[in-house]
Amino acid sequence: MAIDDLFRPLTVRSLTVPNRFAMAPMTRQASPDGVPGPDVAEYYRRRAAGGVGLIITEGIRLPDPAAGYPYAIPTLAGDDVLAGWARVLDAVHGEGATIAAQLWHQGAQRDDSDGVVPVSPSGVDGLGVPKGRALGPDELPRVAELYARSAATARDIGFDAIELHGAHGYLLDQFLWERTNLRTDGYGGSLAARTRFPAEVVAAVRAAVGPDYPVIFRFSQWKGTDYSASIADEPTQLQEILGALTEAGVDMLHPSTRRHYVPAFPDHDRELSLAGWSKKVTGLPVIAVGSVGLETQFRSEKRGQVIQPAPVDRLVEQFEAGEFDIAAIGRALLADPAWVNRLRSGDLSGFSGYDPATALAALA
Repeated sequence: MAIDDLFRPLTVRSLTVPNRFAMAPMTRQASPDGVPGPDVAEYYRRRAAGGVGLIITEGIRLPDPAAGYPYAIPTLAGDDVLAGWARVLDAVHGEGATIAAQLWHQGAQRDDSDGVVPVSPSGVDGLGVPKGRALGPDELPRVAELYARSAATARDIGFDAIELHGAHGYLLDQFLWERTNLRTDGYGGSLAARTRFPAEVVAAVRAAVGPDYPVIFRFSQWKGTDYSASIADEPTQLQEILGALTEAGVDMLHPSTRRHYVPAFPDHDRELSLAGWSKKVTGLPVIAVGSVGLETQFRSEKRGQVIQPAPVDRLVEQFEAGEFDIAAIGRALLADPAWVNRLRSGDLSGFSGYDPATALAALA
């Protein structure tokens, strides 16, 4: 019965997702010059046909050279680019699924091998090493406008929602994290000040897309450079961050974790996940993610290792307990695009495991 509940629709503003499964965003670097080709449309179509209710795209570069690299990461600017996304949208919608565009600025994590100088809150990367330059306070409104313009474009061409990538040590997360935000102006120091710019981005996006268009915000504790990092050490800090984002216009939260079932604050609750806490302190719909359907956590693979599938019992328990509204799946969908349909039919026997080589081929 609980599995059946995971196949009920969910409505958030103008978005109605036909079931409670999403495809997690996974960068592919398969769009030459930023243009998603027919292969990209087919890649997403297969996952939509496999039963996923919501697809969250790979990160989409904002229209600024400093926002992302390499240039094979897709954008949302230019006639060829928009025609490519139109193919993707037709393919996904044709299979009955919905799709959100994830907007991405890499900040100090941008590869600068092409000579473009990365920009970030304080000109340091996730290791605390100087890299690029700090954004001046007068530059921040323009960056917010880049997000807003891309969000409006996504809405106009037919995406069902947008997601702001504020996780994993990228630009918005760099403002939230003490290690990468060393500012002494009104955008650094206290937790409220560090949250100020991400909230201003959300507000700019909300103003650009209107009151009924869904805005999702992805955040994380862990970073690409530090799995033990934290932007909130206890629930009241999490509530302060997420409360500001909610007030600015976020409709749904996407807390990214390496294992969806790990307690976020064990000193306060021995079982409640980060998704559960996010829902508890905001009341917003939440997307849970992190090794769904696999027995090992994200980025734990050894060369040549095949990771075996795991039961979804704990996921179902969390859903029954009201910890999340949608479960996002990544690697399991790379190995088997029909994973969701197999779960629904009670037959995951055809999914023999996750081979990193298979995933790389799917991402290429």
